[in-house]
Amino acid sequence: MNDPGIPPIPKYIESWENPHDALATKYPLQLITTHFKRRAHTQFERIPWLKELIPQAISINSEDAKARGVENGDKVRVFNDRGEVRIPAYVTSRIMPGVVVIRQGAWYEGDERGVDGGCSPSTLLGGDKESCPTAAKATNLVQIEKAREV
Repeated sequence: MNDPGIPPIPKYIESWENPHDALATKYPLQLITTHFKRRAHTQFERIPWLKELIPQAISINSEDAKARGVENGDKVRVFNDRGEVRIPAYVTSRIMPGVVVIRQGAWYEGDERGVDGGCSPSTLLGGDKESCPTAAKATNLVQIEKAREV
């Protein structure tokens, strides 16, 4: 296809926003979005007992959490220039420092300021109209801080 973005032999291509991006000084954490075992995309998201059984949370490395004064279960503010999400933190050493994970499929629940309390990673992701006009990217840069009550 002669498209360097789609090589005929698989090779590593850095994501559109990454730790080497100038934006990383402002937003140092690489957000990735993965599937969630309690739902299929958005299906089953509105079942209360499932939400109670396995709550939506952001996984963050224990070193990154400590640097931000965040403890397991704390409500955090995850943000970038695209939006803001309020979500509980799941602090773990089982994720690489500098990387955070929010499971995809949560429904957007914006307040009057546009802050998403539904914990949808789509609030933070941007689309690339050239490569795919309808899909949001599954990774980008964010910052996290402990949420203050408003």
